[in-house]
Amino acid sequence: MPLSRKELYHTIIDYFSVTQPDAETELLYDNPFQLLVAVILSAQCTDKRVNQTTPQIFRQYPDATTMSQANFEELFPLIKSISYPNNKTKHLIGMAQKLINEYEGEVPLTVEELVKLPGVGRKTANVITSVIDAQPNMAVDTHVFRVSKRLGLVPKTASTPLAVEKTLIKYIPEELIHKAHHWLILHGRYTCTARNPKCNRCGIQEVCKYYSSQKS
Repeated sequence: MPLSRKELYHTIIDYFSVTQPDAETELLYDNPFQLLVAVILSAQCTDKRVNQTTPQIFRQYPDATTMSQANFEELFPLIKSISYPNNKTKHLIGMAQKLINEYEGEVPLTVEELVKLPGVGRKTANVITSVIDAQPNMAVDTHVFRVSKRLGLVPKTASTPLAVEKTLIKYIPEELIHKAHHWLILHGRYTCTARNPKCNRCGIQEVCKYYSSQKS
């Protein structure tokens, strides 16, 4: 008999709680400003590439004050190996300037304020607030979207990141939402990959809708 959605969540949460109790972002940072820079750069780019790029950026621009004074020609060479470097260069400078002008150089920790910053959408804002402040916000990237669908955590009708986000936070206990974000991302990055998912080494294959459909 198939599990109810509530039972499915319970099973998957129990599994990750044991196998990845300390799951966290793979982006390297020392403070909220650095994390914000890294997350903006990570859009449609791998964390590995971002981590190779940010040390030089942080050496030259360690805070909002220094980055707000950068010009495009100075910052662009440090970002050119990242996807969409033109836009991201402009976004970083604009973001830093807005932090200086409106937030005394500090990164705000509400989704509503963060999404007003250049280069920051709902997904990025959810990452910042959940990682820095353990707020119960669920960032839905391509990994979370794919894994949630494959496992059956969200219905097929959940066709947008926002719809997936709302379903996940409905069923995941509030105190675990900030960690569950990393569970799903890491599972999608290393096991439930977009192409050729590694079902043979997945510990939750027996409750996975995708795995079940592949067997039938």
